[in-house]
Amino acid sequence: MTARPAAVPGADIQTRKLRHIEACLLPESQYQTVSTGLEAVPWPYRALPELNLADVELSTTFLGKPLSAPVLIGAMTGGAEKSALINRNLAIAAQHLGLGLMLGSQRVMLERPEAVSSFQVREYAPDILLIGNLGAAQLLKGYGAAEIERAAELVDADALAIHLNPLQEAVQTGGDTNWAGLAQRLREVAAQTKLPLLLKEVGHGLGAGVARQVAGAGFAALDVAGAGGTSWARVEQLSELGEVRSPDLCELGIPTAQAVREVRGALPQMPLIASGGIRSGLDAARALSLGADVVAVARPLLEHALESPEAVEAWLANFIQELRVALFVGGYRNLAALKPSS
Repeated sequence: MTARPAAVPGADIQTRKLRHIEACLLPESQYQTVSTGLEAVPWPYRALPELNLADVELSTTFLGKPLSAPVLIGAMTGGAEKSALINRNLAIAAQHLGLGLMLGSQRVMLERPEAVSSFQVREYAPDILLIGNLGAAQLLKGYGAAEIERAAELVDADALAIHLNPLQEAVQTGGDTNWAGLAQRLREVAAQTKLPLLLKEVGHGLGAGVARQVAGAGFAALDVAGAGGTSWARVEQLSELGEVRSPDLCELGIPTAQAVREVRGALPQMPLIASGGIRSGLDAARALSLGADVVAVARPLLEHALESPEAVEAWLANFIQELRVALFVGGYRNLAALKPSS
């Protein structure tokens, strides 16, 4: 039987971060009945591709920064010693491979200055696209443009993601469950902040309705973070209670493929990240073919990040090679050829 984290009623925010890491490593943290839907996206196979595999071009630009491939390391953690190790190893790998990195929620470091160092990775990755992270619910509890810009400044981030996680908060004891008026607050804060802001889910999906709610609000990009990978409602219950007590609720969400289609349809020009259950280069290729500009990967890297930057880099190098091969056998010489309109 898989070991589960013991319940920690009333655990402080730093302890919760550690419990989240432990819970994410469990198979029970993953969606059990919902898939990303990417496996159902047709992929062409061309026996005569008329391409040299080595010439397939994966480089791109996202939020004004160059990427060697359309890949970001997704948001994971911060705020504890183990979190610092994870973030350091992820940053080193991102720098070596020329990829982007999204940090975990930085609320803990704004409330506890001793946690700041666990997020500071610029010395290991001076050139990468680095994206900070704060929770949207905090915008109704006193946070605003000043806190966003402070969070970015302390880690020298190029942009900052505001994450939406109502289901995770709702299944959490003492979670932030007042979300009334948040759409308007997001618009206000985006207008007041000079820093590029992204809006993302944590793994239960953004759909067309949310895309239309924030259209014109000034966000630099959206991250659909769809269902089918890690269920953060499951993570929350595992870390707090030691078991999943609301399995049906924890399976709620918009599958990643559907989320990409919906958001791209609602906002054709919005820079778009596909994340949530992206587990292979073929998953990435399929998500890109639906209209995503880049993909983000988190859970598959967690165990490797606890080991070494070399382990992270090896996994990502294989992932990128899978993406290259998928384009090659599909007859696509570059990312532009993948665009739905092409």
